[in-house]
Amino acid sequence: MPVSNADEPKILTLETGASIAYRQTPGAGPSVVFLCGFMSDMTGAKALWLEEFCAQRGQGFLRFDYQGHGASSGNFADGHVGVWANDAIAAIEKLTEGAQILIGSSMGGWIMLLAALAIPERMAGLIGIAAAPDFTEELLGAELSAAQLAEIDAQGQTTIASDYDDDYVITKALLEEGRKHLVLGAEIALDCPVRLIHGLDDISVPWQTALRLQDKLRSTDVDVILVKRGDHRLSEPEDLDRLGRTLAALSD
Repeated sequence: MPVSNADEPKILTLETGASIAYRQTPGAGPSVVFLCGFMSDMTGAKALWLEEFCAQRGQGFLRFDYQGHGASSGNFADGHVGVWANDAIAAIEKLTEGAQILIGSSMGGWIMLLAALAIPERMAGLIGIAAAPDFTEELLGAELSAAQLAEIDAQGQTTIASDYDDDYVITKALLEEGRKHLVLGAEIALDCPVRLIHGLDDISVPWQTALRLQDKLRSTDVDVILVKRGDHRLSEPEDLDRLGRTLAALSD
C-alpha cells in the first residue's frame, strides 16, 4: 500500500549535495513516475491518487519533489527548468529500473519531455496533464508587464499573482534558462506512446498547446483528450477516473 504521509519521505542525495525527497511504492512494471507542476509538490491530489491507483494494480510508483519544492532541499528562487529536469532524470536513473511511464502535470509536462529526451530507452509511455512545455517563454513572456520585466532586470525576480495558492516567484534565471530548454520549435524526437489530457476551460495553459505538442512529437502513437469544462488542475473525481483509465490502457 502507499506510504503514509505521516512518515518522513526518503532522501536521494545528488552529487551536488542537493537532497531530493521522494516516496516510492514497489510493484510490477512498467512503473509510473509523477512529475509535479510549478511551485507544486508530491503531496498534491493527483500524485496521491495515482499512488493509490498504482498500489491497487500492483504497479510501481514514484513521486518526488524538485529542489526548492516541498520537502527537498534548496530555495525555489534558485531553481529553474534545467535544475528540475536534472532532478527528474536523476530520480528516474537512480531510483527506478526498467520501463517507465512518466506523468507530467502542467510544468511537469515540460519536465517529462526533457527527461524522456535524455533517457528515451527507458520510456514506455508519457501522459501529459495540461502539459505546459515552454511556458516560461510563451506564457510568462506574454503575462509579464514592462514594470515587472524591469524589476526582474534590476532585482533578479518579481512576483505575479496566482489563480491557485501562493503567488508565483519569477526569476531572471527561470526565464533565461527556460530559453535553453524550449521544445516546441522543432521536432521532439520521441517515439513512445503519448497521451495528452487537457481541459477546454484551462485558464492557465491554452488547450491548443496539446495540439501543438502532438504535432511536434515524432511518435505516431499520440492521442489528445480534450475535456469539456475541464480546468487546469483536472483533479475532480471524473478527471482522476479518466487519468486512471488512460494509465491502465497505456500500461496494459
